Amino acid sequence: MSRAADRLKVVLNHLDRSHGAVRASFTSAQNVSYHHPHALQYTFDTDVLTPEQRIAYEENGFILIRKLVSDEDIEKFRKEFERISKREVKVPGLLIMKDVSIAKSEFVEGEKAVTKLQDFQEDPELFRYCTLPQILNYVKCFTGPNIMAMHTMLINKPPDTGKKTSRHPMHQDLHYFPFRPADRIVCAWTAMEKVHRGNGCLVVLPGSHHGTLQEHDYPEWEGGVNKMYHGVRNYAPDHPRVHLEMEKGDTVFFHPLLIHGSGMNQTKGFRKAISCHYASSDCYYIDVNGTTQENISNEVKELAAKKYGADTVTFQDTWALRGRLVQGERTSM
Repeated sequence: MSRAADRLKVVLNHLDRSHGAVRASFTSAQNVSYHHPHALQYTFDTDVLTPEQRIAYEENGFILIRKLVSDEDIEKFRKEFERISKREVKVPGLLIMKDVSIAKSEFVEGEKAVTKLQDFQEDPELFRYCTLPQILNYVKCFTGPNIMAMHTMLINKPPDTGKKTSRHPMHQDLHYFPFRPADRIVCAWTAMEKVHRGNGCLVVLPGSHHGTLQEHDYPEWEGGVNKMYHGVRNYAPDHPRVHLEMEKGDTVFFHPLLIHGSGMNQTKGFRKAISCHYASSDCYYIDVNGTTQENISNEVKELAAKKYGADTVTFQDTWALRGRLVQGERTSM
């Protein structure tokens, strides 16, 4: 038995005896309490996560790892973002998104006009983030050894224009994914600068990953909402929440059913983060027709038809085209 497994056994035995709450300060900028779960279904014993971290993820659905990505790497990602924003390089398949409140403005150019780069799997520099050994070292704790990079984003949350459109509604990432099982999917989200409540840090509802996939749609916000920013229709407004304030290089790993979002950027600067959703290559595609995911499926297919001139592309096809093996073997996906 590994040392981590031995420690886990000791921790679980202790919790069985004490029945007390444990404080998990390493999971976030705030302390989150958790209790002994019945079984550890969300992580593998790889000697990377401590027993306390495994239990914290089991209970809360996220863990925060400090200073995981170097300043040097983040600066390289920032420079590549600037090159793309200035149209100095064209990346196949990349979607450049703008905030709905400035999308049609002729006076906003370059970095200030771009709120998100989505699907950067064909950009060697940005995609290097998805292959960083220290990231994958943690990812395999959630997915197992065969790892696919499925969804890539660099978020450039702009200063809010006054219409509150820099918010991201509370949502579950699984809403966008036609593959399962959910427990073998994880997001790595790295702050590219200091992230705090003032510039719109992530907000999570600890433990919400224990629920099911909820119905999502566009929220009815007066100032409008950005394309594909679907939100959970119903969730308990009194559910405890945690604001994930992070330093540059900090990385949060979270479950695709965890309800999360972000607030407005009330500063004059931009809030950058880079992320990748990973899945075990043992995952499989599902048919979402007739489910709560049908609305996002139709929206994605319409976008693909407009972008590629192909109306026979399925929701599953769009993900299969984007997925890249980053470790192990491609067994199913």
